[in-house]
Amino acid sequence: MTKASQTLHNRANTPSTETLAKWDRKHQIHPWAAMDDWRGYDNMIVDSAEGIYFWDAQGKRYIDGPGGMWCSQIGYGRREMADAIADQVIKLSYTSPFTNATEPSAVLAKKLAEMAPGDLNNVFFTTGGSTAVDTALRTMQYFNNRRGLPKKKMILAREKGYHGSTYLAHSVTGKERDKSHFDFDTRLVHFLPDVNPYRRPEGTSVAQWCDAKVADLEAAIATLGADKIGAFIAEPILSSGGVIVPPDGYHKRTWDICRAHDILYISDEVVTGFGRLGHWFSSEAVFGIVPDMITSAKGLTSGYLPLGACIISDRVMEQMSGLDEASAFTNGYTYSAHPVSCAAALKNIEIFERENLLEHVREVSPYFQARLAALARFAIVGDARGMGLLGCIEGKAKNLEAERTLGAQIDAACEELGLMVRPLINMAVFSPPLVITKDQIDEMFDILEQALEKVSADVAASAG
Repeated sequence: MTKASQTLHNRANTPSTETLAKWDRKHQIHPWAAMDDWRGYDNMIVDSAEGIYFWDAQGKRYIDGPGGMWCSQIGYGRREMADAIADQVIKLSYTSPFTNATEPSAVLAKKLAEMAPGDLNNVFFTTGGSTAVDTALRTMQYFNNRRGLPKKKMILAREKGYHGSTYLAHSVTGKERDKSHFDFDTRLVHFLPDVNPYRRPEGTSVAQWCDAKVADLEAAIATLGADKIGAFIAEPILSSGGVIVPPDGYHKRTWDICRAHDILYISDEVVTGFGRLGHWFSSEAVFGIVPDMITSAKGLTSGYLPLGACIISDRVMEQMSGLDEASAFTNGYTYSAHPVSCAAALKNIEIFERENLLEHVREVSPYFQARLAALARFAIVGDARGMGLLGCIEGKAKNLEAERTLGAQIDAACEELGLMVRPLINMAVFSPPLVITKDQIDEMFDILEQALEKVSADVAASAG
């Protein structure tokens, strides 16, 4: 069969869009599916992608505003990524990480240690962000058990923070917990109040708000007892919570308090790592702290394959291992340090370096943020916020029901105009691929402006 006839044969045997949608509704359970109508949803069938764009099954093109799921840093359709993955599959598709090492995993571990700040030189590979967070929290537990401090296990986390879907990661997630019918651990976790400066009381300055948020941490330690608290986990920017940027100085002050009370500081950089703010990691480069652990995933492979990492400081490792008593670190996954995923990460990093993507992000971010800030002129926009190539517009409405309606209207208007955003109640969140150009930034925000103009007119008409 010739290549041309093979192509025609493949097309003839491809299920129709309607058939795929039917199979999807009948058999596939999607993350965060609405269980009261899980067979009634109508998910878009995405057919192909290139650069910052993807096409649906009808051939309509969209800008990928969310960057997949905060992860498509180098963009779609990279032939050299496919080649690197295929080459590694042929050379070595798998070997047990419990007893073996591979060239891709050893080289990647060394690279991550070089990229990470301070003495974070020890890499535990996982399957994604949730398992990286789970590993960090279990490491804290192991750390304090090894030190003879079995009661020092409480975890401080923040409202609106998101850390994953494993039992422990879900337990420390402070995002709309009251709507979850899954179980989670309430004994080990204490949540600090929302740090969003947009939510500060009228008449309160951002500096006063920062003081109050730092005081929240101090009060929690005083109430619970530092001898009971093992870790504080925090996203540098609370991404799924609505791209919440804590006030200036917050991270450094909370890090100082944790260090003074022997509380491990876990920086969840699953979203902010790998260039989103113009640096490999943002903890030290942007916020001036060197955590005890950093969790990463997503941009580590630009979403081409699943991979996560928990990067641990020498200080923590030395205290866990510097004892006479033998003890295994019994944490791990079948697909830890998967050689094909590690090869994808190495190629991803190579592309970053060759194309100077970190410098590119730092160059275009001010323009991106200026276009974002300009959206605040719309009456229906309560806040337009972000940092680097992260952004969020928060709609303003009179109650929760109206906020949900407004968010859905903005989402629908953007989609109709060829832009996908991530809707979160009354918010539209975006984190496009880092390869986005200034012209494409204009294309994206021009669509957002058109969508907001349309929704503003619809809101005014319904009110009148």
